[in-house]
Amino acid sequence: MSDFIVILDYGSQYTQLIARRIREKKVYCEIHPPTADLKALLNRNPNGIILSGGPASVYAKDAPKAIPGLFDTGIPTLGVCYGMQLMSFNLKGKVERGSRREYGRTPIKIVKKHPLFVDVPAESVVWMSHGDQVTRPPKGFDVLAESENTPITAIANEERELYGVQFHPEVVHTQFGQKILDNFLFNLCKCSADWSMHSFVEKAVKQIQETVGDDEVICAVSGGVDSTVTAVLIHKAIGKRLTCIFVNNGLLRKDEAEKVLFTFRKQFGIKLDFVDAEDRFLKKLKGVADPERKRKIIGREFIRIFEEEAKQFKNAKYLAQGTLYPDVIESISTKGPSATIKSHHNVGGLPKNMKFKLVEPLRELFKDEVRALGEELGIPHDFLWRHPFPGPGLAVRLIGPITKARLDVLREADDIILDEIKACGWYSKLWQVFGVLLPVKTVGVMGDERTYADVIALRAVTSDDAMTADWAKLPYEVLETISSRIINEVDGVNRVVYDISSKPPGTIEWE
Repeated sequence: MSDFIVILDYGSQYTQLIARRIREKKVYCEIHPPTADLKALLNRNPNGIILSGGPASVYAKDAPKAIPGLFDTGIPTLGVCYGMQLMSFNLKGKVERGSRREYGRTPIKIVKKHPLFVDVPAESVVWMSHGDQVTRPPKGFDVLAESENTPITAIANEERELYGVQFHPEVVHTQFGQKILDNFLFNLCKCSADWSMHSFVEKAVKQIQETVGDDEVICAVSGGVDSTVTAVLIHKAIGKRLTCIFVNNGLLRKDEAEKVLFTFRKQFGIKLDFVDAEDRFLKKLKGVADPERKRKIIGREFIRIFEEEAKQFKNAKYLAQGTLYPDVIESISTKGPSATIKSHHNVGGLPKNMKFKLVEPLRELFKDEVRALGEELGIPHDFLWRHPFPGPGLAVRLIGPITKARLDVLREADDIILDEIKACGWYSKLWQVFGVLLPVKTVGVMGDERTYADVIALRAVTSDDAMTADWAKLPYEVLETISSRIINEVDGVNRVVYDISSKPPGTIEWE
């Protein structure tokens, strides 16, 4: 295996960001819980280990502990924030509650030259987020940097190849954080920047072929980026032995089903089994307003339909899924210190009696990497950069009970929103933009007559990874055009409102 870094997750909100930063440098890395089997990890010969930050105090009863032997591997190991405190605590240094919390941008001064800080100025600004701090380093450690509030901001034991920083080099607020990570990866861990999508495709195709052998694979596709890239990759590996199943649940955007059929059958040349189950889903969802019940009904019904449809493919032994790395990490985190924000239908959501073996070729990748993989596979750029669309579809953008009539109203309004956002050049600047049909009616005047009609909420956000998001400052003239078109062209709507909530405290989707 090529060079790689192990990241142990102690619960930091930035753990995934560490992984993204490393992969951006073309070095492969993996996130593991702090209870991981150290022997199994060492058998894979990692070039380095990073201990993430975390919200706990090393003295707390339920604080995550260090795996026995973690600091005796001889492998370059970098502790970040809590990781540095844990390293110091385990090696008989002293960790204490600071006189005050240190949070935000903080000036630091390098007090000892070291390969970790090559080409980093003697004074710079870093991002701090801690209450505890190391007040006495373990025996054999040198102090490399200090801040006004934290005299021991970075430490190193050259002989044992152990390093620690109290700040977060992975966040953009740390001025020379990328350089510090570069120094750790390439100066101390001796990594090669050789991980790319081209090499990933070669490895993935070979793995799929070895796993599947001469058997057939079925793959559920939604028309979204993840399932499409999964299908195209597997098709590259096994060709006509892949059959995709597309279920129209009646909760899709305008003309979405027709577009999926054309894309797979005509553009990609992939076998596609089409199931029109709109009436079946709408019958199950009749009168249901609670968003969690909607999700469960949709997920359960999809599994039933998929199982029924899959029975006709007698020679299929494998089921392909577009599970991504964040899904895997969040599912694993239920056994560790990281908070699980939501459950994922792709991880652990299949019936226990499902006869298929799983093939998940994207489970090592983040979303941006999936798009890069799609480019490598020749999938059109415009398709790959489509905005995310929720698994339950328009069901979670239609607040209240679902009916076909209300879905059609939302579909028409949403189509106008997308049309205008693309026309004004804002589509590529946004993470997501969509309409939400509210469960209220308001009074209006149209053609000198009183109306009592529906309200559409417009949601548009900017984001890098959907973990946080800001409401988009769309030009007033764009908002005006969208509002005018929806009110004039969509029967039953007489008002458009704009959502100016950020995430957090709100979420991107309304349900």
